[in-house]
Amino acid sequence: MTTRFEIELEKLKEIITKIGALAETQVGEAVKAILSEPIEGKEVKKTEQKIDKLDVKIDEICQTIFALQQPVASDLRFIMSAMQISNEIERVGDLSMSIIKKTKSIKDKHDLIAKFEISGLAREVELIITKTNTCFLTKEENSINEIFVSNRAIKNKTDVAVHAIINEMKSNPKVVVSGTNLVLALKHLERISEHCTNIAESIFFMINAKIIKHEKFDELEEEE
Repeated sequence: MTTRFEIELEKLKEIITKIGALAETQVGEAVKAILSEPIEGKEVKKTEQKIDKLDVKIDEICQTIFALQQPVASDLRFIMSAMQISNEIERVGDLSMSIIKKTKSIKDKHDLIAKFEISGLAREVELIITKTNTCFLTKEENSINEIFVSNRAIKNKTDVAVHAIINEMKSNPKVVVSGTNLVLALKHLERISEHCTNIAESIFFMINAKIIKHEKFDELEEEE
């Protein structure tokens, strides 16, 4: 017979899966906005509201479990991680909305995006959020490492692109406004990637009962 505790844990897992999928959709819309592809403005707003509601719901479920149950260590790790993951996902949703709003002020996007190969970078951020959501479901440690590696690549490419755009603004004052907004959008993409690694860290804790920062993950693998 399934206990109420087991039902609540399963519900928690389902909601995290759902909120992760919604955030993935928002990141996809943000990438479309950067690349001047059509987006559904009303749907984006609805998705943002759904993410906020689910974030609150996750907190409520976790509080209920803590108040009424005495979870064992593995379940306790899952609940603690769920709260942290929900936080990170909510921030991904917020950053996606900021990107969508910011890109409205970017004129002549096509030239800047093509010149500095922004499209590939944006697609990599789409991939890392997808990989992160899959990792939550599969709990595969190889995927955790892949997320960390992807994040480092995204950070490096963002640094290169931002530096190039700043140099472009110095030599061509006409693109200062567009360049500035594009830089801000790229930094938001970088932060989305960073939030994905934070989620991966929570998944690692859930599996191994160890706290590890992605900067130190390679050292941990070497020890093993």
